Amino acid sequence: MTLRNKAAIVGIGESDIGKLPHMTGLALNAQAAQRALADAGLKRSDIDGLLTAYSLSEPYFMYGTVLTEYLGLRPRYCTSMVTGGATPAVMLGHAAAAIAAGQCETVLICVGENRATGQSRDQAVATLASAVGHPHYEYPYGTSIPGQYAMIARRYMHEYGITREQLARVAVTTRAHACLHPNSQMKTPITIADVLGAKPIADPFTLLDCCLISDAAGALIVTSAERARDLVARPAYLLGVGECHTHEHLVCAPSLTEFGAAESGERAYSMAGLGPNDIDVIELYDCFSIVPIIELEELGFCRRGEGGAFYGAGHTALGGKLPNNTHGGMLSHAHAGAAGGMLGIIEAAAQLRGGLGPRQVPGAHVALVHNEGAILSSHCTVILADEPR
Repeated sequence: MTLRNKAAIVGIGESDIGKLPHMTGLALNAQAAQRALADAGLKRSDIDGLLTAYSLSEPYFMYGTVLTEYLGLRPRYCTSMVTGGATPAVMLGHAAAAIAAGQCETVLICVGENRATGQSRDQAVATLASAVGHPHYEYPYGTSIPGQYAMIARRYMHEYGITREQLARVAVTTRAHACLHPNSQMKTPITIADVLGAKPIADPFTLLDCCLISDAAGALIVTSAERARDLVARPAYLLGVGECHTHEHLVCAPSLTEFGAAESGERAYSMAGLGPNDIDVIELYDCFSIVPIIELEELGFCRRGEGGAFYGAGHTALGGKLPNNTHGGMLSHAHAGAAGGMLGIIEAAAQLRGGLGPRQVPGAHVALVHNEGAILSSHCTVILADEPR
C-alpha cells in the first residue's frame, strides 16, 4: 500500500526547551500536544489516535496509555513505539497507515522527556549505556554512546579522508541556524576553533560535536489529506516514507561505514516518485557531527566520501544549495530522547508553510527528514511537500 498523498501534518507544537526542573516529562508532552492542537484548530475530543515513544527518565512501562490518561484522551488507536531516535519518523508512517486503513481519523504523535533534569548525570550515562550497549560484548567493557559513534567517525575519516575541520563545520553551521530559532537551547555562535578547542569527549569528538541533553517534547497532528484541506493550518503532505533496520548493537553491525539510510531513503524516494534533486530542505539526525555527513551521502545528496567537503563548502547553510537542520538540530536546538528527531519533522513542516523570517529557506516546497536510532541501527526517511504531488 502506498501512503503517498494519503495523510498530512496539520498541527505542530514544541514544548519549552532547556533545563526545566519544574516540569515532568508528561508535562512537557502535554504542553507540546496542546500547542499542536491549537495550531491545528482542533480539540482533544477530535483526537482518536495516539502514538508516543518511551521515557528513560520516568518509570512508565505503558507510556502510550499513561499519556492517554494524562491528556484526558479516549483513542481507538494507541501504542508506544521504540526504535530509538528513529521513532518519530516511524510513527509518522504508522499514523498515515492507520488513517489510510480506516483505523482512526486524527492522530496525535507526541514524544519527549525531562532528560536534562529527570536524572542525575551518572544515572543518565548508566541508563544510556545499558540501553544501547550489548549486554555481553559491549556494556561490561565500559562502552559509551559517544565512544561508539567516535569509532564510526575514526573509521570514516580513515577510509574517506574527512577532516576534523569538516566535522567541526557541522556543529558551526547548525549553531548558526539555532541562533535564528526563538525556542533553541543554544544561541551563542561558535567557530571551528571553538569546536576543536572544546572539552574532549571521545576522539575525535569534543563537547561541541555531541548532541545536547535537554528537557523537551514535540507533537504532530496527522489526519487524512482530504480532511487536512478544511483545517486552519497549512498542511504538510506525506509523499513518502521508508524504513531500514540493520542491527541493534554496533558489535553486530555489518559495517562501520555503510548503514541503512540508503535503503530507507530509496524506499521513501520510490513512494514519493522523487529523487534527491527534488528536495529543497533537509533535516538530518545529528546526534554527533559525523552522522549527518554519512546520511547526506547515503541519501544521495553527494557521493560517498564527499559529505565533509559538502559541509565545508557551505552547501548545508541557510543560503546554500541544500540547507540542513534549519532549526539547529540536536547539536544546538534540543535533544531529549526521541524528541530530537521529532523536532526535525516539526521544522520541516514549518519550512513548508513558510514565514520563518531569517531562517526560512526560499522556495521550500519539498522537505526530507531522516531519523536514526541506536548506533546508526534503525533508519526512517520521510518526504513531505506543501501540496499533494
